[in-house]
Amino acid sequence: QVRDLHPWFGIEQEYTMFDSTGRHPYGWPANGYPGPQGPYYCGVGADKVKGRKIVEAHYRACLYAGLKIAGSNAEVMPSQWEYQVGPCEGIEMGDHLWVSRWILMRVAEEFNVVVSFDPKPIAGDWNGAGCHTNISTLPMREAGGLEKIYEAIELMGGKHVEHIEDYDPTGGEDNKRRLTGLHETASIDKFNYGVAHRGASIRIPRQVAVDGCGYFEDRRPSSNADPYVVTDRIIRTICLNE
Repeated sequence: QVRDLHPWFGIEQEYTMFDSTGRHPYGWPANGYPGPQGPYYCGVGADKVKGRKIVEAHYRACLYAGLKIAGSNAEVMPSQWEYQVGPCEGIEMGDHLWVSRWILMRVAEEFNVVVSFDPKPIAGDWNGAGCHTNISTLPMREAGGLEKIYEAIELMGGKHVEHIEDYDPTGGEDNKRRLTGLHETASIDKFNYGVAHRGASIRIPRQVAVDGCGYFEDRRPSSNADPYVVTDRIIRTICLNE
């Protein structure tokens, strides 16, 4: 039944670089904090971006390993990065993301840098780290698929608690620090969705709304989520209605 729906996933893996102690963010001032968030996202220049050599070495290593890595970018908080893996069908998503994480940590080791997948590594007015998961089935990708997308979102809304429990390794405790309704997140206690809405639980890309078909993005999974558990939970909800 699920195989005939050809579920595709694409995961955006965020992470944070720390120095070799694992306690001080890589490239941050020895005393105090860097300037406020704003200029670092997709930034360029040594005063905005830290660790690009690691990012590019990781990207090349993933390509060499045959992984379906598809992009990377500097994130909102300095020394925080993201890379994208996919599209992958079914359980393949977990395979490719899990190996890509190992390669990232191994590459960072060469630079004496520690990689953290903690969803809120720095408390305060700093963005957390997620594992945004993009989802589509064959009917969603076909003409008129937007209706199928909305149907799937409604099913996911009815299972919000179950999804939150499966979206980090601690049954939602890690994500409580991240999903506050601030810093481009929805509250962990509420489910909502919208077109081009970065503060929603689920975001429908603007172009998907225009085209009437495509995919949607679940923004709730934490950066340390188990991709096998996340994709299993999504498939059970939207494909099997479990």
